[in-house]
Amino acid sequence: MLKQNLPEPLRGIEIPSFTHDSIVKRLPEIARRTLAENDFPPSVVAKIEQLIAEIPAGPIRGVDLPLAPYAADWEGYIRPYLGQDWLSVPWFFAEEYFYVRILEATDYFHPGPGQGVDPYALQKRLGLESTRDAIRLLSEQLAALHPDRQGFFDVIHRLMLIALWGNQNDLSLWPASQADDPQVAAGGGGRSAMRESLEHLLVDERPAAIHHLKTRNLDTARVDFLIDNAGYELVCDLALADILLAYGQHSRVVFHVKCHPVFVSDALPKDVLDTLTFLKNLDHAAARDFAARLDGHLAAGRFRVLSHPFWTSPLPMWELPDELAGELAQADLLISKGDANYRRLLGDRHWPLDTPFGDVLAYLPVAVLSLRTLKSEIAVGLSPSQIPQHDPQWMSNGRWGLIQFAARRV
Repeated sequence: MLKQNLPEPLRGIEIPSFTHDSIVKRLPEIARRTLAENDFPPSVVAKIEQLIAEIPAGPIRGVDLPLAPYAADWEGYIRPYLGQDWLSVPWFFAEEYFYVRILEATDYFHPGPGQGVDPYALQKRLGLESTRDAIRLLSEQLAALHPDRQGFFDVIHRLMLIALWGNQNDLSLWPASQADDPQVAAGGGGRSAMRESLEHLLVDERPAAIHHLKTRNLDTARVDFLIDNAGYELVCDLALADILLAYGQHSRVVFHVKCHPVFVSDALPKDVLDTLTFLKNLDHAAARDFAARLDGHLAAGRFRVLSHPFWTSPLPMWELPDELAGELAQADLLISKGDANYRRLLGDRHWPLDTPFGDVLAYLPVAVLSLRTLKSEIAVGLSPSQIPQHDPQWMSNGRWGLIQFAARRV
């Protein structure tokens, strides 16, 4: 299926579209905000201002990343698009390329004051600070669940929903300093909040995922996560991992995170450790206990955090390198978080909405559960009756969610 008749990729040249607006408006705004939130030297400011001026009509050019461990890979990614403008190239490439250009400008990969410095660190910090109350509440809920193993699958069912709506905390779309994010209450606000979260859930295949888990040996099971955003979403992911690790003494969880800053709030290995430190420093016993449990799992090797350059590449998921495909194949379940990971799974292409999710993902060597709030005009596995006809921006405004499961076929 993936070798022929592939749909066309999303491109900014499609007007009107969220894709077009994202390139023309959102990327320059992210660059301007990055300038405002960092004390860059004049040389860096000039490079970022030049990047802003190039979008969208300027030509795609090569990048100067001689010390980046994957510089040669990026030369290959860019080569087919050299000289094209930002609207003509595939959208997924344009976005990943934009974030590499930001790092080129800040000398992220070169010795000096900018080396290894996350230009989005302030937003990530604010993303945690602004959700202290929600984090305390979630920690209390977890404390009530430990160490009792009764009702394990009911708890996992609930936490999957919380992890889904945590994906609304996307700092590339709604900065932590703004109050216009599309919050749908989930999990902690009583019956009305739960009803609202379910009303905005277009597909709910949690029962299929739970059934799949019941067929595995959960005392030794491994669950991998394709992690999306730092901040509150990462705390929700850690909560789900916490419960999965509580079930069996030999169960394992692996977080796959980004190897360099991208999409503003996407999590790096450091963000996972910083989040645990944030939990340990809260004036809240349940949050400190939550962090201590995960620290223990890290020390025991049952909880691992891995990064790979593929996750910051512009490649579709079906171009997984062999070593990474082999790593994922060891998991009993792969939980894919967020919109960008969903786009990678589908190659960011214009699939018909009624294309079965499992048919597209048949190439993967692992069962997949996708938890995603819609922030781009791409989706599969939807019938006409599942589309919210009263909301013309349903595919991109972050108010609607998908929980989709695909069994392993290869």
